[in-house]
Amino acid sequence: MAGDLSPDVAETRNLTLSDAGLTPGELLPMGRRFRIVLVLGFLTALGPLTIDMYLPSLPAITTDLHAGAAAVQLTLTGTLLGLAFGQLLVGPLSDAMGRRVPLLAGIAVHVLASVLCVLAPNLAVLGTLRVIQGLGAAAAAVVAMAMVRDLFDGMAAARLFSRLMLVVGVAPILAPTIGGLVLNWASWRGVFVVLAVAGLAIMGAAALVLPETLPRERRRDGGVLGTVRDYGRLFTDRVYVGLILVAGLAMAALIAYVSGSSFVFQDEYQLSEQQFALIFASGAIGLIGATQCNVLLLRRWTAQRILAGSLLAGLGFGLLLLLTAATGLGGLLGVLVPLWLVLATVGLIMPNAPALALSRHGEAAGTAAALLGAVQFGVGALAAPLVGVLGVGAVAMAIVVVAGMLAATAVGFLVVRPHRLPADHTSPPVTVVH
Repeated sequence: MAGDLSPDVAETRNLTLSDAGLTPGELLPMGRRFRIVLVLGFLTALGPLTIDMYLPSLPAITTDLHAGAAAVQLTLTGTLLGLAFGQLLVGPLSDAMGRRVPLLAGIAVHVLASVLCVLAPNLAVLGTLRVIQGLGAAAAAVVAMAMVRDLFDGMAAARLFSRLMLVVGVAPILAPTIGGLVLNWASWRGVFVVLAVAGLAIMGAAALVLPETLPRERRRDGGVLGTVRDYGRLFTDRVYVGLILVAGLAMAALIAYVSGSSFVFQDEYQLSEQQFALIFASGAIGLIGATQCNVLLLRRWTAQRILAGSLLAGLGFGLLLLLTAATGLGGLLGVLVPLWLVLATVGLIMPNAPALALSRHGEAAGTAAALLGAVQFGVGALAAPLVGVLGVGAVAMAIVVVAGMLAATAVGFLVVRPHRLPADHTSPPVTVVH
């Protein structure tokens, strides 16, 4: 049953982690652990699928609902806002009620909003429903991170975040392709049918496979005032705030690339749509490959050392990108090579910064994960309009990328000081849930 971690670890019912020397995830049989991690991957994919699957439909929505392109693009902004604010709401709820109830309720909201999007009569209704979709998808994102923190700690959590980053990297690439295929046999409304079906499938898998990972004795039921206190306490942790800012600023560098790359490579370098698709995919492969290399690097170095090295390397590659973009040195390859290297460093920063941040607040993992996700979406979302304001060329994209990496590096070394962090963080004893 989903609510029981495993009969194979029943003998540990009365043991705490400090007694057993293991996290709950490490006590699980390999097969059960694999199924849980697989479903957690599906949960992390729901947000990117919701954001990106309908991108090919934007021109069709513009025509069908008689709206301007800018107004239709605001429905995407609404989804991002829903994801950001939804995490702030769901995180404390999951700390008070446990993980499963807010998770399943949030996905149900996502499914209902998807069905209603199919019936949306105008852009105003569609935009409102997209915000609600984001709110529902936020539950999947924040609870997945909180469950990782419930089950694993330290290096094990960093390795699992690396695996989940594979899903986060692949989903945005596949989502527009899936949306395009749907448009071959249905209108833009068919995309939301697929999202509804995907939500139902993920909800069913979560209900069947995921256990409740937060014991009743560790739940926090302080109401609104308790939630405010929890967020206030998080903001007093200098290192935690620095780590989530590092994650958000690295996300800003990534978003600058995503939002500006099509203009840079198709308009400035005159690449065809097919050539641009290959370039974009290659960058994504570099990002994803780095997240998986992180698992190997963690066998030799701590997450703190990898984070510090990645920040410095990312800033250096970003400055090289700005130099080649401004001077034209090396032409297309002069831009691509340092850009790919920056993306690779982002792929190393993204798993390690969240793992280190969440390891500091196991007692309020849902709230801590919520603030982390909200900052990532919030700070990252600022990068897209900045690229447009600066001119959408290679130099504009490079400036925002460098700004993101420079700020992340400054916060990392002046606020977080990873070289001074202990090799691992320990959490209060946690009773294994059965």
